[in-house]
Amino acid sequence: MNRTKQTRSLRCLMFPLLIAAGTAVNAQAQSIERMRELLQEIQQEVDSLEKEQARTLRLRERLQHPVESVEYVDDVIAVDTLPSGSDAVMIVLFNDNTWKYLRNRDYVKDSEVYTRCWDTTKLFPYRDSVALSDLPRSVDIQLVDSLRCYHYPYKANIRSKFGMRRRRKHQGVDLPLKTGDPVYATFNGKVRISFPSSKTGGYGNLIIIRHDNGLETFYGHLSERIVHAGEWVEAGQIIGYGGSTGRSTGPHLHFETRYCGQSFDPERLIDFQSGNLRRETFLLKRSYLDIHSSASQDFEDEEDEAKERKRAEEEKKALANAQYYRIKSGDTLGAIAIRYGTTVTRLCQLNGISRNTTLRIGRSLRVK
Repeated sequence: MNRTKQTRSLRCLMFPLLIAAGTAVNAQAQSIERMRELLQEIQQEVDSLEKEQARTLRLRERLQHPVESVEYVDDVIAVDTLPSGSDAVMIVLFNDNTWKYLRNRDYVKDSEVYTRCWDTTKLFPYRDSVALSDLPRSVDIQLVDSLRCYHYPYKANIRSKFGMRRRRKHQGVDLPLKTGDPVYATFNGKVRISFPSSKTGGYGNLIIIRHDNGLETFYGHLSERIVHAGEWVEAGQIIGYGGSTGRSTGPHLHFETRYCGQSFDPERLIDFQSGNLRRETFLLKRSYLDIHSSASQDFEDEEDEAKERKRAEEEKKALANAQYYRIKSGDTLGAIAIRYGTTVTRLCQLNGISRNTTLRIGRSLRVK
Protein backbone atom coordinates (compact mmCIF):
# COMPACT_ATOMS: atom_id res chain seq x y z
CA MET A 1 0.00 0.00 0.00
CA ASN A 2 2.78 2.39 0.96
CA ARG A 3 4.64 1.56 -2.26
CA THR A 4 1.52 2.37 -4.32
CA LYS A 5 1.16 5.73 -2.58
CA GLN A 6 4.80 6.52 -3.18
CA THR A 7 4.44 5.68 -6.89
CA ARG A 8 1.41 7.96 -7.21
CA SER A 9 3.21 10.77 -5.40
CA LEU A 10 6.21 10.40 -7.69
CA ARG A 11 3.97 10.53 -10.75
CA CYS A 12 2.27 13.67 -9.41
CA LEU A 13 5.65 15.30 -8.98
CA MET A 14 6.98 14.25 -12.39
CA PHE A 15 3.97 15.42 -14.37
CA PRO A 16 4.46 19.17 -13.78
CA LEU A 17 8.20 18.72 -14.26
CA LEU A 18 7.59 17.11 -17.64
CA ILE A 19 5.19 19.90 -18.58
CA ALA A 20 7.74 22.51 -17.52
CA ALA A 21 10.49 20.71 -19.41
CA GLY A 22 8.33 20.50 -22.50
CA THR A 23 7.50 24.17 -22.25
CA ALA A 24 11.18 25.03 -21.87
CA VAL A 25 12.12 22.90 -24.87
CA ASN A 26 9.37 24.54 -26.94
CA ALA A 27 10.50 28.02 -25.89
CA GLN A 28 14.08 27.15 -26.67
CA ALA A 29 13.06 25.86 -30.08
CA GLN A 30 11.15 29.08 -30.75
CA SER A 31 14.14 31.11 -29.58
CA ILE A 32 16.48 29.20 -31.88
CA GLU A 33 14.09 29.68 -34.79
CA ARG A 34 13.89 33.40 -34.06
CA MET A 35 17.66 33.60 -33.92
CA ARG A 36 17.84 31.88 -37.29
CA GLU A 37 15.39 34.41 -38.72
CA LEU A 38 17.42 37.29 -37.28
CA LEU A 39 20.63 35.83 -38.70
CA GLN A 40 18.98 35.54 -42.12
CA GLU A 41 17.79 39.15 -41.91
CA ILE A 42 21.28 40.30 -40.88
CA GLN A 43 22.86 38.30 -43.71
CA GLN A 44 20.43 39.81 -46.21
CA GLU A 45 21.27 43.29 -44.90
CA VAL A 46 25.02 42.55 -45.16
CA ASP A 47 24.58 41.24 -48.71
CA SER A 48 22.62 44.36 -49.60
CA LEU A 49 25.30 46.64 -48.11
CA GLU A 50 28.08 44.76 -49.91
CA LYS A 51 26.24 45.09 -53.22
CA GLU A 52 25.65 48.79 -52.63
CA GLN A 53 29.29 49.29 -51.66
CA ALA A 54 30.47 47.43 -54.75
CA ARG A 55 28.15 49.51 -56.93
CA THR A 56 29.36 52.72 -55.31
CA LEU A 57 33.00 51.73 -55.80
CA ARG A 58 32.38 50.90 -59.46
CA LEU A 59 30.60 54.21 -59.93
CA ARG A 60 33.36 56.10 -58.14
CA GLU A 61 36.02 54.41 -60.27
CA ARG A 62 34.09 55.24 -63.41
CA LEU A 63 33.62 58.85 -62.37
CA GLN A 64 37.34 59.27 -61.70
CA HIS A 65 38.38 58.12 -65.17
CA PRO A 66 39.66 60.93 -67.42
CA VAL A 67 37.22 62.14 -70.06
CA GLU A 68 38.66 62.51 -73.54
CA SER A 69 37.83 65.53 -75.63
CA VAL A 70 34.94 65.14 -78.10
CA GLU A 71 34.97 66.48 -81.62
CA TYR A 72 32.48 69.15 -82.67
CA VAL A 73 31.39 68.98 -86.32
CA ASP A 74 30.20 72.33 -87.62
CA ASP A 75 30.03 71.63 -91.35
CA VAL A 76 27.05 69.24 -91.29
CA ILE A 77 23.34 70.05 -91.32
CA ALA A 78 20.72 68.69 -88.93
CA VAL A 79 17.90 67.15 -90.97
CA ASP A 80 15.62 65.65 -88.32
CA THR A 81 15.15 65.02 -84.60
CA LEU A 82 13.84 61.98 -82.77
CA PRO A 83 12.54 61.58 -79.20
CA SER A 84 15.00 60.00 -76.76
CA GLY A 85 12.61 59.20 -73.93
CA SER A 86 13.78 62.26 -71.99
CA ASP A 87 12.48 65.79 -72.43
CA ALA A 88 15.97 67.13 -71.69
CA VAL A 89 17.69 65.24 -74.51
CA MET A 90 16.92 64.76 -78.17
CA ILE A 91 18.45 62.65 -80.93
CA VAL A 92 19.58 64.72 -83.92
CA LEU A 93 20.11 63.20 -87.38
CA PHE A 94 22.61 64.87 -89.72
CA ASN A 95 22.95 64.92 -93.50
CA ASP A 96 26.16 62.86 -93.39
CA ASN A 97 24.24 59.85 -92.01
CA THR A 98 25.47 60.41 -88.46
CA TRP A 99 23.56 61.18 -85.29
CA LYS A 100 24.22 62.36 -81.75
CA TYR A 101 22.46 63.19 -78.51
CA LEU A 102 21.97 66.92 -77.90
CA ARG A 103 20.69 68.84 -74.91
CA ASN A 104 17.22 70.34 -75.42
CA ARG A 105 17.88 74.01 -74.75
CA ASP A 106 14.19 74.74 -74.18
CA TYR A 107 14.44 72.42 -71.20
CA VAL A 108 17.33 74.23 -69.46
CA LYS A 109 17.07 77.84 -70.64
CA ASP A 110 14.92 78.88 -67.66
CA SER A 111 16.93 76.95 -65.05
CA GLU A 112 18.55 78.87 -62.20
CA VAL A 113 21.97 78.41 -63.81
CA TYR A 114 20.94 80.73 -66.64
CA THR A 115 18.83 83.20 -64.65
CA ARG A 116 20.67 83.86 -61.38
CA CYS A 117 23.09 86.80 -61.72
CA TRP A 118 22.80 86.61 -65.50
CA ASP A 119 24.18 89.87 -66.91
CA THR A 120 25.54 90.48 -70.41
CA THR A 121 27.04 93.87 -69.49
CA LYS A 122 29.17 93.08 -66.41
CA LEU A 123 32.21 90.82 -66.29
CA PHE A 124 31.58 89.93 -62.63
CA PRO A 125 27.82 90.00 -61.88
CA TYR A 126 28.19 87.81 -58.77
CA ARG A 127 30.42 90.35 -57.04
CA ASP A 128 27.58 92.39 -55.49
CA SER A 129 25.37 89.48 -54.47
CA VAL A 130 27.51 86.43 -53.63
CA ALA A 131 30.42 86.59 -51.21
CA LEU A 132 32.97 83.84 -50.77
CA SER A 133 31.73 83.29 -47.21
CA ASP A 134 28.20 82.70 -48.54
CA LEU A 135 29.26 79.62 -50.48
CA PRO A 136 29.11 76.11 -48.98
CA ARG A 137 32.28 74.47 -47.66
CA SER A 138 32.14 72.08 -50.60
CA VAL A 139 29.91 71.39 -53.59
CA ASP A 140 29.78 68.30 -55.80
CA ILE A 141 29.79 69.39 -59.46
CA GLN A 142 28.79 67.00 -62.22
CA LEU A 143 31.15 68.33 -64.89
CA VAL A 144 29.75 66.10 -67.63
CA ASP A 145 26.83 63.70 -67.72
CA SER A 146 26.17 60.64 -69.88
CA LEU A 147 26.42 62.86 -72.98
CA ARG A 148 30.07 63.50 -72.03
CA CYS A 149 30.09 66.99 -73.57
CA TYR A 150 33.63 68.26 -73.06
CA HIS A 151 36.46 69.67 -75.19
CA TYR A 152 39.75 71.26 -74.17
CA PRO A 153 39.84 75.05 -74.74
CA TYR A 154 43.35 74.70 -76.16
CA LYS A 155 45.95 71.98 -75.74
CA ALA A 156 49.46 73.11 -74.72
CA ASN A 157 51.98 73.15 -71.91
CA ILE A 158 51.06 75.87 -69.43
CA ARG A 159 53.29 78.93 -69.59
CA SER A 160 52.01 80.61 -66.45
CA LYS A 161 50.06 78.84 -63.72
CA PHE A 162 47.19 79.87 -61.46
CA GLY A 163 48.18 81.57 -58.20
CA MET A 164 50.23 84.41 -56.84
CA ARG A 165 52.73 85.76 -59.32
CA ARG A 166 55.24 88.22 -57.87
CA ARG A 167 52.73 89.16 -55.14
CA ARG A 168 49.97 89.68 -57.71
CA LYS A 169 46.98 87.50 -58.41
CA HIS A 170 46.92 85.39 -61.57
CA GLN A 171 43.47 83.82 -61.56
CA GLY A 172 43.80 81.56 -64.57
CA VAL A 173 46.37 79.75 -66.68
CA ASP A 174 48.21 81.02 -69.76
CA LEU A 175 48.46 78.65 -72.72
CA PRO A 176 50.92 79.67 -75.47
CA LEU A 177 49.57 79.53 -79.01
CA LYS A 178 49.92 81.10 -82.44
CA THR A 179 47.76 84.03 -83.46
CA GLY A 180 44.80 82.58 -85.34
CA ASP A 181 44.78 79.17 -83.61
CA PRO A 182 41.18 78.07 -82.87
CA VAL A 183 39.89 78.25 -79.29
CA TYR A 184 37.07 75.89 -78.25
CA ALA A 185 34.11 75.96 -75.85
CA THR A 186 34.99 73.67 -72.94
CA PHE A 187 31.44 72.51 -72.07
CA ASN A 188 27.96 73.06 -73.44
CA GLY A 189 26.53 76.40 -72.38
CA LYS A 190 25.45 79.93 -73.22
CA VAL A 191 27.66 82.90 -74.05
CA ARG A 192 27.23 85.59 -71.39
CA ILE A 193 29.95 88.01 -72.49
CA SER A 194 31.58 88.66 -75.86
CA PHE A 195 33.50 91.92 -75.44
CA PRO A 196 36.22 93.74 -77.39
CA SER A 197 39.43 94.86 -75.68
CA SER A 198 38.06 98.32 -74.95
CA LYS A 199 35.57 96.89 -72.41
CA THR A 200 37.58 94.26 -70.56
CA GLY A 201 40.31 96.08 -68.66
CA GLY A 202 43.22 93.88 -69.70
CA TYR A 203 41.60 90.67 -70.86
CA GLY A 204 41.70 91.84 -74.47
CA ASN A 205 39.01 90.36 -76.69
CA LEU A 206 37.11 88.25 -74.16
CA ILE A 207 34.43 85.56 -74.19
CA ILE A 208 32.71 84.27 -71.04
CA ILE A 209 30.51 81.17 -71.23
CA ARG A 210 28.21 79.91 -68.50
CA HIS A 211 27.76 76.15 -68.58
CA ASP A 212 25.08 73.63 -67.69
CA ASN A 213 27.22 72.44 -64.76
CA GLY A 214 27.10 75.93 -63.17
CA LEU A 215 30.68 76.94 -63.95
CA GLU A 216 31.82 79.89 -66.06
CA THR A 217 34.89 79.81 -68.30
CA PHE A 218 36.84 82.88 -69.47
CA TYR A 219 38.79 83.04 -72.76
CA GLY A 220 41.04 86.12 -72.95
CA HIS A 221 43.46 87.88 -75.35
CA LEU A 222 41.62 86.52 -78.44
CA SER A 223 42.41 87.97 -81.85
CA GLU A 224 38.83 87.36 -83.00
CA ARG A 225 35.45 86.53 -81.41
CA ILE A 226 32.93 84.58 -83.49
CA VAL A 227 30.12 84.05 -80.96
CA HIS A 228 27.83 86.59 -79.34
CA ALA A 229 26.13 87.08 -75.97
CA GLY A 230 22.99 84.95 -75.65
CA GLU A 231 24.19 82.35 -78.14
CA TRP A 232 24.10 78.66 -77.17
CA VAL A 233 27.33 76.78 -77.84
CA GLU A 234 28.41 73.15 -77.66
CA ALA A 235 31.58 71.64 -76.27
CA GLY A 236 34.23 71.68 -78.99
CA GLN A 237 32.64 74.49 -80.97
CA ILE A 238 35.14 77.12 -82.14
CA ILE A 239 34.27 80.37 -80.33
CA GLY A 240 37.23 82.50 -81.37
CA TYR A 241 40.88 82.58 -82.37
CA GLY A 242 43.98 83.05 -80.24
CA GLY A 243 45.89 86.30 -80.15
CA SER A 244 47.66 88.88 -78.00
CA THR A 245 45.05 91.60 -77.41
CA GLY A 246 44.76 93.52 -74.14
CA ARG A 247 47.59 93.49 -71.61
CA SER A 248 49.59 90.74 -73.22
CA THR A 249 53.22 90.37 -74.20
CA GLY A 250 52.75 87.62 -76.76
CA PRO A 251 50.13 85.29 -78.26
CA HIS A 252 48.50 83.11 -75.60
CA LEU A 253 45.11 82.09 -74.24
CA HIS A 254 44.29 83.30 -70.74
CA PHE A 255 41.81 80.70 -69.47
CA GLU A 256 39.86 80.89 -66.22
CA THR A 257 37.33 78.67 -64.43
CA ARG A 258 34.94 80.31 -61.95
CA TYR A 259 32.12 79.23 -59.65
CA CYS A 260 29.69 81.96 -58.54
CA GLY A 261 32.27 84.50 -59.68
CA GLN A 262 35.14 83.04 -57.65
CA SER A 263 38.12 81.66 -59.53
CA PHE A 264 39.89 78.36 -58.92
CA ASP A 265 42.77 76.54 -60.59
CA PRO A 266 41.69 75.17 -64.02
CA GLU A 267 44.32 72.44 -63.66
CA ARG A 268 42.09 70.83 -61.04
CA LEU A 269 39.74 70.04 -63.94
CA ILE A 270 41.87 69.74 -67.07
CA ASP A 271 45.17 68.15 -68.02
CA PHE A 272 46.14 70.76 -70.61
CA GLN A 273 49.01 68.71 -71.98
CA SER A 274 46.82 65.73 -72.94
CA GLY A 275 43.64 67.75 -73.29
CA ASN A 276 41.68 65.34 -71.07
CA LEU A 277 39.17 66.25 -68.39
CA ARG A 278 40.57 64.72 -65.20
CA ARG A 279 37.21 63.34 -63.97
CA GLU A 280 33.46 63.45 -64.58
CA THR A 281 32.58 64.79 -61.14
CA PHE A 282 34.51 67.36 -59.13
CA LEU A 283 34.31 68.11 -55.41
CA LEU A 284 34.89 71.86 -55.34
CA LYS A 285 35.98 72.95 -51.86
CA ARG A 286 35.61 76.54 -50.73
CA SER A 287 39.30 76.55 -49.92
CA TYR A 288 40.01 76.10 -53.65
CA LEU A 289 38.17 79.28 -54.57
CA ASP A 290 39.91 82.47 -55.47
CA ILE A 291 43.27 83.63 -54.21
CA HIS A 292 42.41 86.52 -51.91
CA SER A 293 38.63 86.73 -52.26
CA SER A 294 38.73 89.19 -55.15
CA ALA A 295 36.75 88.58 -58.31
CA SER A 296 38.89 90.68 -60.65
CA GLN A 297 42.02 89.75 -62.58
CA ASP A 298 45.36 91.57 -62.31
CA PHE A 299 47.24 91.94 -65.60
CA GLU A 300 49.75 94.57 -64.45
CA ASP A 301 52.57 92.05 -64.24
CA GLU A 302 52.41 90.88 -67.87
CA GLU A 303 55.34 93.10 -68.92
CA ASP A 304 57.38 92.15 -65.85
CA GLU A 305 56.79 88.48 -66.58
CA ALA A 306 57.85 88.96 -70.21
CA LYS A 307 61.07 90.72 -69.14
CA GLU A 308 61.82 88.00 -66.61
CA ARG A 309 61.15 85.30 -69.20
CA LYS A 310 63.41 87.06 -71.71
CA ARG A 311 66.17 87.45 -69.13
CA ALA A 312 65.93 83.76 -68.19
CA GLU A 313 66.14 82.77 -71.86
CA GLU A 314 69.20 84.97 -72.38
CA GLU A 315 70.90 83.48 -69.34
CA LYS A 316 70.12 79.97 -70.54
CA LYS A 317 71.51 80.79 -73.99
CA ALA A 318 74.61 82.36 -72.46
CA LEU A 319 75.24 79.29 -70.32
CA ALA A 320 74.90 77.07 -73.39
CA ASN A 321 77.55 79.14 -75.18
CA ALA A 322 79.82 79.58 -72.16
CA GLN A 323 83.57 79.16 -72.73
CA TYR A 324 86.11 78.22 -70.08
CA TYR A 325 89.92 78.48 -69.73
CA ARG A 326 92.07 76.33 -67.43
CA ILE A 327 94.52 78.51 -65.49
CA LYS A 328 98.21 77.85 -65.99
CA SER A 329 101.33 78.97 -64.16
CA GLY A 330 102.08 82.66 -64.79
CA ASP A 331 98.51 83.59 -65.91
CA THR A 332 97.01 86.92 -64.84
CA LEU A 333 93.47 88.24 -65.23
CA GLY A 334 94.74 91.01 -67.51
CA ALA A 335 96.56 88.59 -69.84
CA ILE A 336 93.56 86.21 -70.00
CA ALA A 337 91.20 89.15 -70.70
CA ILE A 338 93.36 90.34 -73.62
CA ARG A 339 93.65 86.79 -75.01
CA TYR A 340 89.84 86.34 -75.14
CA GLY A 341 88.89 89.88 -76.11
CA THR A 342 87.14 90.79 -72.86
CA THR A 343 87.86 92.83 -69.73
CA VAL A 344 89.03 92.04 -66.23
CA THR A 345 85.76 93.47 -64.88
CA ARG A 346 83.76 91.07 -67.04
CA LEU A 347 85.88 88.11 -65.98
CA CYS A 348 85.24 89.00 -62.35
CA GLN A 349 81.48 89.24 -62.98
CA LEU A 350 81.34 85.89 -64.77
CA ASN A 351 83.25 84.08 -62.04
CA GLY A 352 82.18 85.93 -58.90
CA ILE A 353 85.71 87.01 -58.01
CA SER A 354 87.60 90.27 -57.48
CA ARG A 355 90.70 91.73 -59.11
CA ASN A 356 92.73 90.64 -56.08
CA THR A 357 91.61 87.00 -56.15
CA THR A 358 94.52 84.58 -56.34
CA LEU A 359 94.37 82.48 -59.50
CA ARG A 360 94.85 78.82 -58.67
CA ILE A 361 96.61 76.66 -61.25
CA GLY A 362 94.26 74.10 -62.78
CA ARG A 363 91.08 76.00 -61.91
CA SER A 364 88.55 76.62 -64.73
CA LEU A 365 87.82 80.27 -65.39
CA ARG A 366 84.81 81.32 -67.43
CA VAL A 367 85.89 83.75 -70.13
CA LYS A 368 82.67 84.12 -72.20
